Amino acid sequence: MCKVNPKIDLVFKKLFGVDKNKDLLLSLINSMLTDEDKIKTVTLKNPYNLPDYLDGKLSVLDIKAEDEKGRRYNIEMQIVGHDDYGLRTLFYLAKAFIEQIGASGKYKDLNKTIVINIVDFEFFAEPTDDENIEKKEKRYHREVAFRDIKTLEKYPQLDYFSVHFVELPKYDNDTNNVKTTLERWITFLNKAGELNKDNLPKELATDEIKKAIEELNIMYLDEKEKAYYERQQILLMDEKARLESAENKGKNEGKIEKSIEIARNFKADGIPYNIISKNTGLSIEQIEKL
Repeated sequence: MCKVNPKIDLVFKKLFGVDKNKDLLLSLINSMLTDEDKIKTVTLKNPYNLPDYLDGKLSVLDIKAEDEKGRRYNIEMQIVGHDDYGLRTLFYLAKAFIEQIGASGKYKDLNKTIVINIVDFEFFAEPTDDENIEKKEKRYHREVAFRDIKTLEKYPQLDYFSVHFVELPKYDNDTNNVKTTLERWITFLNKAGELNKDNLPKELATDEIKKAIEELNIMYLDEKEKAYYERQQILLMDEKARLESAENKGKNEGKIEKSIEIARNFKADGIPYNIISKNTGLSIEQIEKL
């Protein structure tokens, strides 16, 4: 079992955002790219260090990197969603793109910018209507880029932006069904607390996953880091409790609506109110008002 949670942004950056673990970051990035886009090297532009603190809070927890072709990457682990998360993503994308120009001020210095958002919440709604039943399997990985609206064609002169979303809760396959590198990393992030590097299922037993587990187990947090980590853990637990509460409320509301529908039908058929009440759980007063 890993002693710290890699979904906490501090831990995520201490794991993937340091030079000694660039092989892990390279594997993570490549797990989302097509074969033709896979990269060979990665250079960290903002490796993790303690001066990332600002007023007692960690302020720089995204990971910025560059590959051998000059393409820029902005990788972030986010545990709680909010209404402006889409706009925030676009802001980070634009900021990372513009930062490349530097002192030269020349457009030719701009390279493709790729944002990778790994999120512990569902950001995209899934189709639910019967017509899309074949699409109901939840898509846990999406890439969004500029394309021609009619032809879906990508134009080289405009192909400078790409945003990847990995929604961790949408991947719920059993460990034995893991097939791809991305699925291995998602499983690692989702189940780190259950994994032992010396007793891994063969589907997870790669050098990168073993190293990641070992790094989490030897990771040291100083007092400030530990305080931040504990606050984020509480935030994560509170968010999960809120989501469970909302889900249960939705289920209860659905049951009440169903009971009301049944009661209306019984009432229309002249069924005595006491029998309707017994079968629906509604009070006599509620039934009278229908």
